Amino acid sequence: MDAALTLEGVTKRYGDFTAVNDLSFSARRGRILGFLGPNGAGKTTSIRMVLGLVEPTSGRIGVLGAPDARGVRERVGFLPEERGLYRRMTPIEAIVFFGGLKGVPSAVARKRAIAMLEAQGLGHAARRQIRHLSKGMAQKVQLISAIVHQPELVILDEPFSGLDPVNQLALEQVIRDLAAGGATVVFSTHVMQHAERLCDHVVLLAKGRKVFDGGVAEARSHAPRALVLEGAFDESAVAALPGVAAVTAEEAEDGHRRFTAALAKGAAGQDALKAAFARGLDVNRFELREPTLHDAFITLTGGEGAQ
Repeated sequence: MDAALTLEGVTKRYGDFTAVNDLSFSARRGRILGFLGPNGAGKTTSIRMVLGLVEPTSGRIGVLGAPDARGVRERVGFLPEERGLYRRMTPIEAIVFFGGLKGVPSAVARKRAIAMLEAQGLGHAARRQIRHLSKGMAQKVQLISAIVHQPELVILDEPFSGLDPVNQLALEQVIRDLAAGGATVVFSTHVMQHAERLCDHVVLLAKGRKVFDGGVAEARSHAPRALVLEGAFDESAVAALPGVAAVTAEEAEDGHRRFTAALAKGAAGQDALKAAFARGLDVNRFELREPTLHDAFITLTGGEGAQ
């Protein structure tokens, strides 16, 4: 397999605390990998080891053939979770500056900066000081600064944090375009919807350990399907339906209640629904719900937080 990034048995300890425990995965060239986990799962520590900012306690890392990103820095782009730009610079100045750090001649970086700012709807703000830009606009400038040198491997740490829905969708398209152009993109997030829409491959982390490594569809298969029923009946009636493993209840409209019945593995939702009607349950709405990546995340991480 042609991998842009590999981790083999990587562990990082701080005294008695293990932040990352025996982590192994690889990111294939030209693909999008979602590095997922709740806050505190070890995602940022792992990224810092890949970048060479923190030494692993044990294990091996490979970044485009080098032991970490320091040896191939001109081929790697990184957007940190903690954003930071020189606020008195203009977007063009900032992008040219960061491009220069990665070996891009200023004239080339300026030309790319203008084109990329226009593509992101920021052409009108290209010569306005960054301190006068909105948070979302400034984040776009920092993203462009991270990829102006056209890196082969792009690492984005919580890139959607703080963006409104419109700018989140715009960033998703940037990520797709990077992969379409041949770059490998690795992004960390605890928001499953982005990973579900974007990723070829996901790695789920919980408490420093990998709990899943594979495709999105395979991840979803670990979570149960669910039958959602609304009506005037009680929870025990739903729990007694065939194939139902667990039930949660909430208030719905018109004084009815909404029950989400997790189905046992291999159980058919249609059988439970037929039984509900046969037993005279007053059902006014039903839905057979396929599991989402969020559902899989909750199942695989033992209920730790995700959005």
